[in-house]
Amino acid sequence: MNTNHFLTLVIPSYKQEKIIVKNLQQLLAALQQIRYDYEVVVVVDGEIDETAAKIKKANLPKVSVVTYPENQGKSYAIRQGMKKAKGDYVMFLDAGMEIDPNGISMLLEHMEWYDADIVVGSKRHPASKVNYPAKRKILSDGYYYLIRILFGLRIRDTQAGIKIFKKQVLDKILPRLVEKKFAGDLEMLVVARQCGFNNICEAPINLNYSDDQFSTAVKFNSVIGIFIDTLAIWYRKNILHYYNRAHIYEKN
Repeated sequence: MNTNHFLTLVIPSYKQEKIIVKNLQQLLAALQQIRYDYEVVVVVDGEIDETAAKIKKANLPKVSVVTYPENQGKSYAIRQGMKKAKGDYVMFLDAGMEIDPNGISMLLEHMEWYDADIVVGSKRHPASKVNYPAKRKILSDGYYYLIRILFGLRIRDTQAGIKIFKKQVLDKILPRLVEKKFAGDLEMLVVARQCGFNNICEAPINLNYSDDQFSTAVKFNSVIGIFIDTLAIWYRKNILHYYNRAHIYEKN
């Protein structure tokens, strides 16, 4: 095992009581194969079901739980987990396991190979294996070009639910982040670049979405929400210059 780095893996979870323990067991099996020591921080985004209770009852090794009463949104949940992180590498991964957790090692290797500030799991990487509906691909393609126009970001996929950060990057960007729901991934990347962290690399992932997952996960209001939140990030960056204010501290 490489003892030079410690990994914190943040898992945002919402209404996952039926599958969370099974998914965490699958995740821990993948983490057994990496070269680093690690911890898993599961953030239960609103105490509205038995997700937290089931995790605690399972007593899984190296897994801790963060909870709060009301649902706030995925991006907010990720930030709460990152604030608890002990690792010098901090990653997040969506709870549903649509992204194969065995790919975690690939992102870590990219971190080492390129001495990256951030590594982004990317559906568009040539080595990625992706199975998802044509409707979702069309939306993803459109969003990619929108991001290039608004922010000049050449990252081909800002929204896949797996990314890894050096801790010093998070220490700089977390106080500036405000997105709670749809566009938090993008905000992290925009603010990181604003703070001078330009070594952002993409790594391949294995992703499998079913048509049923698409129909529930990508609803019309979610698409509109992503669009509105993306414009809000542009406004904060270019009109308010909000992300340049070093004295800002997150109040939530």
